Amino acid sequence: MTDPVQIFWAPAGASMPSLGSRALVDVTDGDTPNLRMPVRMLSVDTPEVTARSPQRASEIDQEFAQLAEWIRQGKAPIDPGLAEFLLPKLETGRAGSLHFEQGQAASAFGKQNITTRLERPDGKPRAIFIRTADSPFDNNHRLLAYVAPDYSEKERREIPKQQRPTFNLDLVTAGWAAPFVIYPSIPGAEDLALLIHAAADARPNGLGIWANAETLLAYEYRAMEKLFQITRRKVDNQPLTVDERSWRERYCADMRTRTLHGPEDYFGIDPEYRLWIWPQDLRDAVGRLNLTPAPQLVA
Repeated sequence: MTDPVQIFWAPAGASMPSLGSRALVDVTDGDTPNLRMPVRMLSVDTPEVTARSPQRASEIDQEFAQLAEWIRQGKAPIDPGLAEFLLPKLETGRAGSLHFEQGQAASAFGKQNITTRLERPDGKPRAIFIRTADSPFDNNHRLLAYVAPDYSEKERREIPKQQRPTFNLDLVTAGWAAPFVIYPSIPGAEDLALLIHAAADARPNGLGIWANAETLLAYEYRAMEKLFQITRRKVDNQPLTVDERSWRERYCADMRTRTLHGPEDYFGIDPEYRLWIWPQDLRDAVGRLNLTPAPQLVA
């Protein structure tokens, strides 16, 4: 039996995130409100613009440089292998600024790409097609989806799939997003192959974020922000409100070998072949995908 739908307000649903000063809703028909809400594109991850300004990005430069110093002093809770991998990116003195600049470039590309691709040959705008995940919302209550221009049935027959990609795939093809496939929202075999091939082409050709070897991928950047906060509290002898390893969130499997790695061992897998798994989904993923734990997980 399915759970009954709650028709009076209860916190079991999802609250729509604020869009600042922009209206979340307008009503053209009494029973048909038009809602505005953010969509988190599935399977891709672009650089963050959460710094909001070059000034704050510059402050993050210093925070990450300080984090690098703490790592070298053995004060940060991070494994030596991952530390060695990330230190060259943290010690540049502009890790935050580089990431913010890349985030702005990714945003500019996304806006222009969507505008261009929604324009029909006759100049009229296309509608938007979305395909949501099994779990439609993320932890920030954003809709999880693949987004693309809406093509007619005739166009879908005549235009090859490779020539009508999602906006998600466009970001990877242009190098402005790293693949970010999270179990269980795994694309179908054909779509996954397109994603992998797009990233495998963009990375060696230095497109977008891949132009700079010192790039922190977005999920690395977010993790280092959390690690900095945790380490600062440890250094200042302040009580921790979270586990000191909570900055690392997901396990990672190699799509080629089906080998499961720990949260700090992902860096040995090429970025386009990383499959991310939440701890609560680990047992299910291992069973369904026939994953084999890496030696360090069974030692």
